Amino acid sequence: MEKSIGKVSCFITRKKHNKLELLLIQHPNAGIQIPAGTVEINEDFQQAAMREVVEETGLKEFVSCRSIGKQEQILEGKYIIFDKAKIYSRPDISSLQWAEIRRGITVLHERSQGNFVQISYKEGDKFPEPNYITYQITGWTEESNLASKVTRQFYHLQSSSQVDEWEIETDNHHFKLFLSPLDNLPQIVSPQNEWVDYLLNEIDNL
Repeated sequence: MEKSIGKVSCFITRKKHNKLELLLIQHPNAGIQIPAGTVEINEDFQQAAMREVVEETGLKEFVSCRSIGKQEQILEGKYIIFDKAKIYSRPDISSLQWAEIRRGITVLHERSQGNFVQISYKEGDKFPEPNYITYQITGWTEESNLASKVTRQFYHLQSSSQVDEWEIETDNHHFKLFLSPLDNLPQIVSPQNEWVDYLLNEIDNL
C-alpha cells in the first residue's frame, strides 16, 4: 500500500504602510524560500504549521492562522522518507546498517528488489544549479519507510511584528529572514514560487 506524507507551507504576512508584505527566508545555499516542513507522526496539519513557523522564524504570536488550500502530488522517480529510514549496504537487514535518513527528506529511486528499495540522497554545494555534489548517501531501505504521495496544506498567518529583518540558527544552518512587498517579491526557488498563487488567490477572494 502506497504511503502518503503530510507537508505544510506557511505564508506569513504583515501590513505596513497599506502594503502587504511576505516573510521570506534566505537559505545560505538554497536560495530564497517560504517557511515549510513535514507533518510529524501523531501531529495534525495546523499543529505542524505552527511548529514549523516557530522553528524556522522564531515568531510565536500571530493575529490569525487559516488554511487556504491543499495540493495532492504523486511522486515519480523519487520518494519522501515516511519514517526514519535505516540504510543498509545490501537489500538485507542483516547487512551493514551504516546510515539513517530522517522523516521528510526527499530521495531518488535507484532500483527495487523484493521489499527493499535502493535510494540516493544527494546534496549539491548550492540549489537549484549546483556546481558539484557535496555529499551523497546511497543504500537500501525497506519499502515501508517510503512515501510516494504528498498532501500539502497551505496556511496564511498574519503577523503584527515590527521587525523587518533578523537571523536565526536552526537545522545546522544560519538563515536570514526578511519581509518583502507582495507586489515586488524577489525570485523564490522552484516550486515554491508557484505556491504564492495560493496566497494571491485567497487575497483576491477576501
